[in-house]
Amino acid sequence: MDRRPPRLEARRVIRAAALLGSHDILLVTLDSLRYDVACAALAAGRTPNLARLLPAEGWERRHAPGSFTFAAHQAIFAGFLPTPATPGPHHRHFALRFEGSRTTGPDTALFDAPDIVSGLAAHGYHTLCIGGVGFFNKRTPLGRVLPGLFAESHWRASFGVQARDSTAAQVGAAVERIAALDPEKRLFQFINVSATHHPTLAYLPGATRESAETQGAALAHADGALAPLFAALSRRGPALCILCADHGTAFGEDGYRGHRLAHPTVWDVPYAEFILEAA
Repeated sequence: MDRRPPRLEARRVIRAAALLGSHDILLVTLDSLRYDVACAALAAGRTPNLARLLPAEGWERRHAPGSFTFAAHQAIFAGFLPTPATPGPHHRHFALRFEGSRTTGPDTALFDAPDIVSGLAAHGYHTLCIGGVGFFNKRTPLGRVLPGLFAESHWRASFGVQARDSTAAQVGAAVERIAALDPEKRLFQFINVSATHHPTLAYLPGATRESAETQGAALAHADGALAPLFAALSRRGPALCILCADHGTAFGEDGYRGHRLAHPTVWDVPYAEFILEAA
């Protein structure tokens, strides 16, 4: 078996509109992951699978589109990915047509749709959601809102925040469903990685309180499970890959803990994008 990592094209400007129909699209949200935690793990060599995929400059600092999972994902699925943390305006990859938008340009994939999921479906994409945290668990009406946008969605307890090996379970389900898809059918694959969301104590033996260190350990554990996902996508053909956090979280800075609040540890999130070549 060839265990070499999938190849990446040389870094280039992403022109999302030009990729519609020829590229699969992968969106991975690493739930609650802080920018500083992601950068520290990368610098320490604790995320080798991600290191092989990220651009040479590593994670980009961006601003979250919301301060907690539901709000952030509603914004993301409306085309508002995390915003570059530099003065704008910044044109978006995906957008929904509405009057007065200042962040769409010739390279924006523009949809006449209520969300980018149905917009991509209208362009022939199969839309697949692998849920993670409670807003994707389909156990309640609220937990069915976000996965309900997709043609196919999956959640089970082994994907959730209480399962230590949740990322492996999520990736395993994704790989299985990718293999079952017609290779001629384009795919929009979304995964909400729950491992980096509270509680992360189980990933750092002896820890007694949630911290940047426990979240970093959770990220390192998740990294070890991600490689089969990218291998499966590369076997299908080229893919536009977007990896980011939906929001961050505070671990006691300035007295704040958690998220759904306005603090730099919540608003500053890691972001990366790249084109994954066909194997």
